Amino acid sequence: MSVDIEDWFQVGAFENVIDRADWDGLARRVERNTDAVIDLFARAGVSATFFTLGWVAERHPALMRRIVEAGHELASHGYGHERVFKLSRQEFAANIDRAKKLLEDASGSAVNGYRAPSFSIDKRTPWAHEILAEKGYAYSSSVAPIQNDHYGWPEAGRFAFRPVAGSDLIELPVTTAVFAGKRLAAGGGGWFRMFPYAFSRWAFGQVNRESHPGIFYFHPWEIDPDQPRVADAPLKSKLRHYTKLSAMEGKLERMLREFSWGRVDAVAAAEKARLA
Repeated sequence: MSVDIEDWFQVGAFENVIDRADWDGLARRVERNTDAVIDLFARAGVSATFFTLGWVAERHPALMRRIVEAGHELASHGYGHERVFKLSRQEFAANIDRAKKLLEDASGSAVNGYRAPSFSIDKRTPWAHEILAEKGYAYSSSVAPIQNDHYGWPEAGRFAFRPVAGSDLIELPVTTAVFAGKRLAAGGGGWFRMFPYAFSRWAFGQVNRESHPGIFYFHPWEIDPDQPRVADAPLKSKLRHYTKLSAMEGKLERMLREFSWGRVDAVAAAEKARLA
């Protein structure tokens, strides 16, 4: 179980509409929403991984401590939600170094996991896994092994693999299901909100029956139906971001009850042993 900690104005759907220079002037809701997620997990007895932007840690250090004190793993989501394929090798290395330091300084906890914003490690960025391995990360969960208009690396494997020869780094792709020979996005987020709950139950059941763990993700803003609306965003972006926000928390509670969940670092350790 994983949560990508970013605010409503930092998402990929609005990256061409909201200027980064304006972020600090916008109403931040990430702290209250993340606290609500922590409470949700506490009620369900679930420990999870919080992939968190360094930008958020820089402004909400006490929240980082609360995440760790609640028994969850704090991991990196990069600094400011920059897509990996838009960065050079040097920019990517500096970005993850900055985020890691902010997260560790705020929480007092080591950061060993990474998730690329918008699952943006793909065939264009073979060097990204190499840099993560050089920096000592234990795992990445940065690949979506499908193709859509927003992200994807359809040639990648569906389940855990070692992306760098001779390295212990494990890549844990977000969950996909297979129907009629085609891969379907099934790992959470907007897909989970928009599709009937029965689809997610079927998809994760399929993966578990194949003796693999599922990797599920969502964002704190997805349980916040009262968040500000971005009036000048494209219609497709609005549909992607706002559809069924009010139903999300109830569906999450059901998902948490019906499956057994844990932190991503524990899954990575088990998959590392399996791949040995």
